[in-house]
Amino acid sequence: MNTISIIGNSTMKPSCRFLISTKNPVFFKRHHSLTSNLSGNQFNFYKTKQFLTCPFRILGFKTIFNESRKSFCVPNISSGQPRLIARDSRAVSVVASVASQFREFSTSVETRVNDKNFERIFVQNGISVKPLVVERIDKDENVLGDEESRLGVLVDDGESVNREDLDGGQGVEIVITKREESDIEKEAWKLLNDAVVMYCGSPVGTVAANDPGDKMPLNYDQVFVRDFVPSALAFLLRGEGEIVKNFLLHALQLQSWEKTVDCYSPGQGLMPASFKVRTVPLDDNKLEEVLDPDFGESAIGRVAPVDSGLWWIILLRAYGKLTGDYALQERVDVQTGIKLILNLCLADGFDMFPSLLVTDGSCMIDRRMGIHGHPLEIQALFYSALRSSREMLVVNDGSKNLVRAINNRLSALSFHIREYYWVDMRKINEIYRYKTEEYSTEATNKFNIYPEQIPSWLMDWIPEEGGYLIGNLQPAHMDFRFFTLGNLWSVVSSLGTPKQNEAILNVIESKWDDLVGNMPLKICYPALESEDWRIITGSDPKNTPWSYHNGGSWPTLLWQFTLACMKMDRMELAKKAIALAEKRLQVDHWPEYYDTRSGKFIGKQSRLYQTWTVAGFLTSKVLLENPEKASLLFWDEDYDLLEFCVCGLNTSGRKRCSRVAARSQILV
Repeated sequence: MNTISIIGNSTMKPSCRFLISTKNPVFFKRHHSLTSNLSGNQFNFYKTKQFLTCPFRILGFKTIFNESRKSFCVPNISSGQPRLIARDSRAVSVVASVASQFREFSTSVETRVNDKNFERIFVQNGISVKPLVVERIDKDENVLGDEESRLGVLVDDGESVNREDLDGGQGVEIVITKREESDIEKEAWKLLNDAVVMYCGSPVGTVAANDPGDKMPLNYDQVFVRDFVPSALAFLLRGEGEIVKNFLLHALQLQSWEKTVDCYSPGQGLMPASFKVRTVPLDDNKLEEVLDPDFGESAIGRVAPVDSGLWWIILLRAYGKLTGDYALQERVDVQTGIKLILNLCLADGFDMFPSLLVTDGSCMIDRRMGIHGHPLEIQALFYSALRSSREMLVVNDGSKNLVRAINNRLSALSFHIREYYWVDMRKINEIYRYKTEEYSTEATNKFNIYPEQIPSWLMDWIPEEGGYLIGNLQPAHMDFRFFTLGNLWSVVSSLGTPKQNEAILNVIESKWDDLVGNMPLKICYPALESEDWRIITGSDPKNTPWSYHNGGSWPTLLWQFTLACMKMDRMELAKKAIALAEKRLQVDHWPEYYDTRSGKFIGKQSRLYQTWTVAGFLTSKVLLENPEKASLLFWDEDYDLLEFCVCGLNTSGRKRCSRVAARSQILV
């Protein structure tokens, strides 16, 4: 069999230190270097002379890791089906779809998991990950980059491609895209490039906001894990994978740090909410760059970012899907990082439900908003992370117990959300007629929900042809608010049934003025007002009614809405929302959020030039133009999960399994 071998003489860049806090205060200086090549909308980074040339090391450990070179090969691409990956509006790309072959040619790894207990992760010398080695190719080197070598050949600026020059590429069709970017898209790409954060000469993320007029950025000058996801997708969809790979690996290294708040340390698998690049003065007037993470010890309310690890897993899967670089997923340190996150999520506790129990403010809504318990947003991300992990974990004797635990939780979680979180006209009428105080294993009102909890607004608001997943469910409590992110991600991940997913979009279309209005999309509906606002938010002056997290409109939700619409073949809704946002975002200087019931005014404390607003718009535009790429980012229905039950009640004879009784409902 003919194969194409490519040896990459990759030049390794010097890695800098990570910052570990000590008892002695250290004063830092801020360093940020970036120039933008506006003509090509590509990165043009330069390395400052202040960077220290040193091998990779982590402060606080004695172990020093030296950099190494790596050669690689790609399989025969002549038999693959070509597909287009456009780097810019004039790019030419020849790519063979050989994703399945990449896994076969990737280096296999041995997962360090105890055979009988997947919670125990092998840790060597106190460090749970192997040294971070970030590979990159200088632009003046005539070799293919790591991502490009696995994907194919890229030619910019509309150059012609001679098929004879493509070794083994006979029969590959060359596709040329020449769509001219609009002014707003050009500005958006410039802003996104300007927001890139450099660390030791390499891009590692984007700042939360880059408003030149903001004199007190607080933590908006940091790289947030959740905020970077739309930026990462925009770069990946444009064919630029280096910044995403760097981000994934650097965040992974930060995961293994010890985190302490008032002498208490959370689990080792916790991912940081954000990190910042700082410069530390050294001897001889030299400076060194360090990464300074925040695991929640500096956050408002000191809440751990539960969603950070889930988003990291989801982004890791997206990186492999869009670049074909599955070798990153199979690295020992990355496999261990996935297991550490799942270790936290799948740990046994007192909870009776398969949903994840969290505190208030542990996700995108990071302030007190009454979402403590089992919020839908966390459950949808948890479900997506479990499905992503099942795809990426290397299955062997050491990981089979973990994979079995993932399948069991997926099966139970999908049933739980579909059966108990779903409301439509029929379900609301059923709750309205609930009997309470039922003491029985076969009770209808399992959570002892009082019918008086049904809010008056819901009776007239819910459309006859639609439905949605409620925001939260706990004993004697149902949060009937519509939380947009949780519902959209339930559609994307197939946490809801196909009919439920269709009904969710029906609600958004039917209640367009309420959920979209002048700017897509409401983070939740309706807002907490009067006594509810005072009691539930604690009279939060930032979360006043129809502002910020309390019913504010967030343009960054646009990319998730677009992805959900494309999955359900409702692209007309996505185009309508994008057109609405396109009229105002550039004029309003890309705000973080909008206020008022209809999203008419820029938020009273909204940062301008918010990066995930910019990235959400760009990702939405690129997704619409590349449906084949969008299909790589969502999940189809997994019918295997619904065909079996692991609870064992059918053989016990003590009580009847509710899952079996409701099978006719959850399979549709």
